Amino acid sequence: DRLHADDLLARLGTGRVIGRQIEVFLETASTNDIVDKLGRDGVEEGVVVFAESQSRGRGRLGRTWASPAGKGLWFSVLLRPRMHPTAATRLTVMAAVAVARAIERQTGLHPAIKWPNDLLLGTRKCAGILLELSAELDHIRQVVLGIGLDVNAALEDFPSAIRTSATSLASELGRPVDRPSLAAAVLEELEVAYVQLQSDRFAVLADEWVERGTTLGRRVNIRVGSREISGIAECLDDDGTLLVRTEHGRLERVVGGDVTLHTAA
Repeated sequence: DRLHADDLLARLGTGRVIGRQIEVFLETASTNDIVDKLGRDGVEEGVVVFAESQSRGRGRLGRTWASPAGKGLWFSVLLRPRMHPTAATRLTVMAAVAVARAIERQTGLHPAIKWPNDLLLGTRKCAGILLELSAELDHIRQVVLGIGLDVNAALEDFPSAIRTSATSLASELGRPVDRPSLAAAVLEELEVAYVQLQSDRFAVLADEWVERGTTLGRRVNIRVGSREISGIAECLDDDGTLLVRTEHGRLERVVGGDVTLHTAA
């Protein structure tokens, strides 16, 4: 069940962007850090770095991400998308849809997407997405897309603080999942979704995000730094940001933050 670069490259074939180069580490601090350096060194977009274990995996807002050895897919992808930096949130939408498609295809499970970056099975999180952007005022230099997917972790593999809110694909299925096959499927779906995004077909991805989403139509509290926004999550904007109708009737654009979902409005 170990991941091997040659095996993944053979499964994917040639003529693609995402996965044109793959590296697999037994252990590293953070795959995002490795890919960030590769990008700054001028490597072409599409390079993917997996780690069997991370000692300093991270999620959004500086949080740590538990990466138990050999139990998940912990990886990062280098992208150089042709888009304005203000539209970068589209990449999170793209990645969430792609990972959901791959999970569904390989396991039959139906993950839901919680804005901005979580994939849920039931009410428990099984995957997260971290976008790290380097940009000028008018163009993106590079994006490091980090993805963590809990595949075969058991409850005791999770830190005690998240055991009531996290799950894995194997826990939901009652059987282990073949990680190399799932890894190849995720990269294939990322390629399809990235081509859609770069071909001005974001609306297709946004529509699927809405179908899979748990956020729209719900009352939300979103903490952005020291500020809190409360209201009804109405829709995704064209650039992938969330539009929230506050109790005062104002429409707020929200790029990111800590989201609490309440019962449907």
